[in-house]
Amino acid sequence: MKLITLCTALAVWAIALTECYAQDEKVINRIEFLEDTKKTIIDNEKEALKIQVRTINRKLEDGDITEVEADQMKQKAAEQRALNIENKLAIVDNKIELIRRNGVSAGTYTGDHLMSVGLGIDGGTLFGVNFSNVPEHKRKYDRRTSSDFVFSFGLNNVIGKGQSLDDSPYKIGGSRFAEIGIDWKTRVFKESNWLRIKYGVSFQFNGLKPEDNRYLVDTGAQTELQEFPTDLKKSKFRMDNVVIPVHFEFGPSKKVEKENYFRYSTFNKFRIGLGGYAGLNLGARQKLKFKSDGQDVKQKLKANYNTNNFVYGLSGYIGFSQISLYAKYDLNTVFKDDPLEQRNVSLGLRWDWD
Repeated sequence: MKLITLCTALAVWAIALTECYAQDEKVINRIEFLEDTKKTIIDNEKEALKIQVRTINRKLEDGDITEVEADQMKQKAAEQRALNIENKLAIVDNKIELIRRNGVSAGTYTGDHLMSVGLGIDGGTLFGVNFSNVPEHKRKYDRRTSSDFVFSFGLNNVIGKGQSLDDSPYKIGGSRFAEIGIDWKTRVFKESNWLRIKYGVSFQFNGLKPEDNRYLVDTGAQTELQEFPTDLKKSKFRMDNVVIPVHFEFGPSKKVEKENYFRYSTFNKFRIGLGGYAGLNLGARQKLKFKSDGQDVKQKLKANYNTNNFVYGLSGYIGFSQISLYAKYDLNTVFKDDPLEQRNVSLGLRWDWD
């Protein structure tokens, strides 16, 4: 029994000694981290001052402020950053003293914000971490790429070899298209935004409504329009594509300058986009509505219909702010081995939401 008690006491003493050494090591590591943090604070404030001075110089070059005003603004910015350094270093020094006196449980300092270490939930602390002063995301000074949500819809039809839209076997008013996707817009030149390149991913839905009670039939060798044996209430054919559009966009923009960043805005500005697209045909389907033996019948037929698997074409838009007139034209024929060489053409409206 005495042996067990002695072993237990030695184990407890060893654990306590180990914990003591571990705590000492944590204190040393934390203090070293905070000393490095002081250097980081100074570097960050110096970099922020450089950005402010660049912004002031740019305003001076553009004639927005006088040289006297520029000197005053630079002096004020330098004083502000110097005070920031003084105050932040004082906070870190106090934190170092707290840790030396009370150990790492007193807290730890990360960057410009305090993160308390403890147990439970108290005053904004969850599982020992205080989120009451979460650092804000630093805005990038110059963001050359932004994203847009794109939506367009309008009229759709086909143009065959030696034909015009007047000769089309599909209803002009009843055939429609829609497109939805996401684009990324990148400024081509570093110091100018007059030329942008837009690229992304879009889903295209191209619909055709045959005229004169006809529907599409896959005969094996090719797909052709044929007369339906009864009166059709509805005949609609649709092709679904996923494409990668690429456009060069031209047009003026407004440069918006802030203290720590600048952006180019095309809101309320004219824009022209020229380019094209390429992608894959995801499938084709046909919807038919008619009466059979006095009963309404709806058929949804999904098949290949000899449509081309690879789609590509030209597209462009011209508009103001977020809305544009949009047109696209497939360079590939709709159907394989089609003697009429019918190609899809669309015209409608397009929205680009920044």
